[in-house]
Amino acid sequence: MLTEGIRGRVSGGGANRFLAPDSETARLYEEARRLMPGGTSRLHYYSAPYPIYARSGKGQVLTDVDGVERIDFLNNMTALIHGHANPRINQAIVEQLERGTAFSEPTPEEVALARLMVERVPSVEQIRFANSGTEAVMLAIKLARAFTGRSRIAKFEGFYHGYYDYVQVSFSSTPDNWGPVDAPAAVPSSGGLADSVVREDVLVLPFNDREAVEGLMDRHGRSLAAVICDPLSNRAGFPRPAEGFLDYLRQVTRHYGIVLIFDEVISFRLGYHGAQGKYGGDPDLTTFGKIMGGGLPIGAVGGRADIMALLDPTQGPPRVLSGGTFSGNPLSMVAGYAAMEQLTPEVYARLDALGERLRSGGNAVFRATGEPAQFSGDGSLFRIVLTDEPLTDYRAGVRRAKPATRLSQLHRLLLDEGVIIARDGLGCLSTPMDETDVDFFLAALERAVERLTAGTASP
Repeated sequence: MLTEGIRGRVSGGGANRFLAPDSETARLYEEARRLMPGGTSRLHYYSAPYPIYARSGKGQVLTDVDGVERIDFLNNMTALIHGHANPRINQAIVEQLERGTAFSEPTPEEVALARLMVERVPSVEQIRFANSGTEAVMLAIKLARAFTGRSRIAKFEGFYHGYYDYVQVSFSSTPDNWGPVDAPAAVPSSGGLADSVVREDVLVLPFNDREAVEGLMDRHGRSLAAVICDPLSNRAGFPRPAEGFLDYLRQVTRHYGIVLIFDEVISFRLGYHGAQGKYGGDPDLTTFGKIMGGGLPIGAVGGRADIMALLDPTQGPPRVLSGGTFSGNPLSMVAGYAAMEQLTPEVYARLDALGERLRSGGNAVFRATGEPAQFSGDGSLFRIVLTDEPLTDYRAGVRRAKPATRLSQLHRLLLDEGVIIARDGLGCLSTPMDETDVDFFLAALERAVERLTAGTASP
């Protein structure tokens, strides 16, 4: 079997080849450090002492520059739901390359992907494409402000929505600074934010706490332009929404005239109609990215026609300006269409079953070894969280969690075993995978955890 072959090629220390001083990885990293801060353009790339470098990918397998093959359970931070080099996506890209890569004019391919998304997501009446999830969030917040005439927004503690000032708040707060549970403090999660962002512009809400949210809305609701929420937030540890909580958000935001934004850049993976199709909530606007691009850069915001009309230039200058040289470019459009049309309800059902097999099996490994940890997530998404406390919100995943260094050690041990996840524990499944890949992961996890608890992890 494929996975058995990979196990043979990474055993016997082969997977550690990248750590050798004369490895191609070491050479590349030294050059990268000279040219880029920390040797990287994306923060998640880095892991001590340095990351592996990808040479190629095929299906569920990634090969690094030193020739080591591993099963990729990260898939470009969940963007590649069909794994690497999917034949139908590749064919669509190659055919479009022959026609042209980008134009100043619109293309039929943009219309086709827009039609697919509007037909698939009931809350989306119109859509506007961008180049990343962060851009989509920026545009959604601007739309909400223009529509309501207000400027302040609210977000949930621990939830990540990209690199925009107004959402880089309180996604990495700690017990030392996160404030009361029913009124979380607004804490900058990055340097470079304007003081007013934290002091005045962003209200932080506790997830799954209806009573606390209601109290905060009573005090601040009429000053808010938007509430942004990820129905299944990775950065918060994938706490699932409590029964009826998203529907409550819909009701309370409507009561106060607030635009409800769902960030489904990652959680759109959860089903044919996205996370909102699985959990409810009926947002006014939804932001998309990752899997919608078929492996190429993409973002989008879609939703109610009356809000999206603020972008309409046909009656004079639009109230909200939106552009982007590569927004709606035909390469991303054809790749996205080829990816999305392969995601049928039957495909999602198979991924759901594989995800449940992996999460339940992983939790069994942790129980058997006595490691206080768990697999959270839903559908094809999972995350390793180093606490056995039930995950209801961001704080539950932080309060009693073991130090991040221990998770980094587990990440390295899994690399040794031929498995790729993020250093913060994030992972996902892809359509080329089957039960043998999941079982390979579980066997690798068992060996890795045994080494971790025995104290034999690499530094």
